[in-house]
Amino acid sequence: MSFGMSAAVLALLAVVIPAVPAGAQPDPLVYPGMEIHQDSVLCTLGYVDPTTRTAFTAGHCRASGTVTDKTGTVIGTQGSYRDNTPDGMTVDTNHQIADWEVIHLLPTATVNNVLPSGKALVTDPAVVPVAGMPVCHFGVVTGESCGTVEAVNNGWFTMANGVVSRKGDSGGPVYTTTADGRTVLIGVFNSTWGTYPAAVSWQTASSEARADTISAASAEITPVSAQP
Repeated sequence: MSFGMSAAVLALLAVVIPAVPAGAQPDPLVYPGMEIHQDSVLCTLGYVDPTTRTAFTAGHCRASGTVTDKTGTVIGTQGSYRDNTPDGMTVDTNHQIADWEVIHLLPTATVNNVLPSGKALVTDPAVVPVAGMPVCHFGVVTGESCGTVEAVNNGWFTMANGVVSRKGDSGGPVYTTTADGRTVLIGVFNSTWGTYPAAVSWQTASSEARADTISAASAEITPVSAQP
């Protein structure tokens, strides 16, 4: 009995199974809660918008411009950002903290809004952080931890009762579960103030990002000279 394949069968397989170029890389998968690198900076991706193909992380995660996943595969490029996070100083609760960065995702990237837990992360302008609200945070170092909002300040809030973080969790999503079962983004993880993990409000960060985008677009418009 012969175990060799006929020439006809081999030809059919060549048609059915397309050849993969040597060294070809699969399209990168981009999702909230994934590990990202910018130069030597390790952070967590906070939110992914499949419609606009943009993503958000903390502004202090920024670097020279290219954003990669944990394998070094490029997923996008750094866009606008704000970062006024104080370093080594006491912060008054009235101080407004801005700490966000927009990432423009590659056209080849596969994009979704699903957290590592399998829950779809959505936004809702009506859902804002309030003291005592149940909240969870996901970071690539500590994973998911949950607790409550401790206090809401000027564009940022602190968390307690179980929420933890470590270096590398910066930029990760902070979210709450609504009565109708949705997982809604309320913040982007910033740092730890004293003993309290803190995040910038998603409503504040997204509003500032839109304002910067509109301002940049307006600056690029060439005024039309008045006709005589």
